[in-house]
Amino acid sequence: MQKAVSEIRVSQSLHEKSKDELIGIINDLRKRKKFGLVWEDKPEQIIEGCTNKLPVIQEVEDQAIELAEDAPTNIILEGDNYHALQVLSYTHGEKVDAIYIDPPYNRGKSDFVYNDYYVDKEDAFRHSKWLSFMEKRLKSAKNLMRDTGAIFISIDENEQAHLVMLCNEIFGENNYLGTLIWRKKSGGGQTDTFFVTEHEYVLAYRKTDAFSWVDKYRAQPLKPYSRDKTGEFTIIKLAKWGSEARRKDRPTMYFPITDPDGNAYYPIAPDGSDGRWRVGLSRMEDLVKNDLIFWKKNDEHWVPYEKNYLEHDKGKLNKARSILYDIGETGTGTKLLTNIFGKKDIFQNPKPIELIAFFLTHIEKCDIVLDFFAGSGTTGHAVLELNKEDGGNRQFILCTNNENNIAEEVTYPRIKNVIEGYADVEGIPANLRYFKTEFVERGNTTDQTRVALVERATDMIRIRENTFDTFEVGDDFSIFTNGRTFTIIILDPLIIDEVKHRIKQLPEDYPINIYIFSLSNDTYQSDFADLDRDVTICPIPETILEVYKKICKADVGA
Repeated sequence: MQKAVSEIRVSQSLHEKSKDELIGIINDLRKRKKFGLVWEDKPEQIIEGCTNKLPVIQEVEDQAIELAEDAPTNIILEGDNYHALQVLSYTHGEKVDAIYIDPPYNRGKSDFVYNDYYVDKEDAFRHSKWLSFMEKRLKSAKNLMRDTGAIFISIDENEQAHLVMLCNEIFGENNYLGTLIWRKKSGGGQTDTFFVTEHEYVLAYRKTDAFSWVDKYRAQPLKPYSRDKTGEFTIIKLAKWGSEARRKDRPTMYFPITDPDGNAYYPIAPDGSDGRWRVGLSRMEDLVKNDLIFWKKNDEHWVPYEKNYLEHDKGKLNKARSILYDIGETGTGTKLLTNIFGKKDIFQNPKPIELIAFFLTHIEKCDIVLDFFAGSGTTGHAVLELNKEDGGNRQFILCTNNENNIAEEVTYPRIKNVIEGYADVEGIPANLRYFKTEFVERGNTTDQTRVALVERATDMIRIRENTFDTFEVGDDFSIFTNGRTFTIIILDPLIIDEVKHRIKQLPEDYPINIYIFSLSNDTYQSDFADLDRDVTICPIPETILEVYKKICKADVGA
């Protein structure tokens, strides 16, 4: 990251520098950011450690749940979320539709750990540590998102302003969807210093302008005003009303249109003075061109309205509001956890499932949902409830560390109970796999590292291909399936002929993806050319290493 000018270390004082050296320093200063977020980047041990070891994952097989045939397999990844995001960068690069996270708020109250120490309010680098921590993870998150994807981040006033600037840099200011204000509680707050803090924020960003936000429709259809050859429509006045409705408020939105008598018609303000239109010239030209202006005569004067055609099967468009008053509270989430576990004090301030469901139901495409600060597992629970409600096929990925045994004693048991049922609540049949992050130490040679990585890459490939069922295991190859496709992992290229013979026995209508070990990154395409079916071949581990190298180089500044 950028450093303050005072940190520039020189072996000589400036007056002893040559002209060329001084010009170099001046040019360097000119390149520095003039506006934006600048902080002291603080090294993170977890990230520095990745230069010597590579994260992989290992399934905890006895935690698997399979209760829904033909449904996607949901995933819990236990481990530091930085390592989990590295793994997902290989398995889910540009595949995630929606991300929701509830990161540490950095309140200085033992809620944020950096390099194994809690960061308190007296720490001079409190905000810098938090920004360094978040920047690395948000950059990885962006790389996981589809072009149509979006991310929603819960936060409070401690870091909200900083987070907006950070996200503007990472996702682009033009991809800022807005800040939602969520009313988290309606009572209490007597210990607050000045006023009762009832709200938190949720920052919303898309990856690109390909993202679509879908608003809902009210059940009651609007009563049509009139009908023409296109259909029934309601009308809304084209002249601006209310505040800022006069010509002087928006001079560029004062221009004539032609009325049914062929006369120039100008907008009139509510007080009778020169007014302004609700829409600009370009939009008005579109309305005229597409016959979307309805003229109504009032007291011998024409008044123009915009036509809004009705979709009777949908009703009235109900746009989402930026202030979320009645979408659950932290108390709602706490009561739900108490009911699931049959006891209190399971997790502090869990989000309600209604909040996460609100975001997910407004995303046009939402097949894969990620939460890499999974906490108690609210996001996974929300996905399961939504699938039950609308028959959807969403898949969730939850990443959490196991601090205070949260993954083993809260996150996983909660999702397991929701799937299998708890108390008097019927279960929601689904599939779940549980993985833990582990590491491959870099060997003395590059080839040693490659061999070790391939030997531990099986579960990453299974997740990447969504093929979790073991079909066959040989000495140097494995075959996995999901009932629709096959994944074959070959650890020794010398057995290609044996694998080809086995492929010929597989159902012909199943696509086959082959991952083959190759120190030279050879795909062995020619060795499979005589097969009478199409196969996709990917060499390993180079494709995995390339992903890791890219992340590590960016994060450690290599």
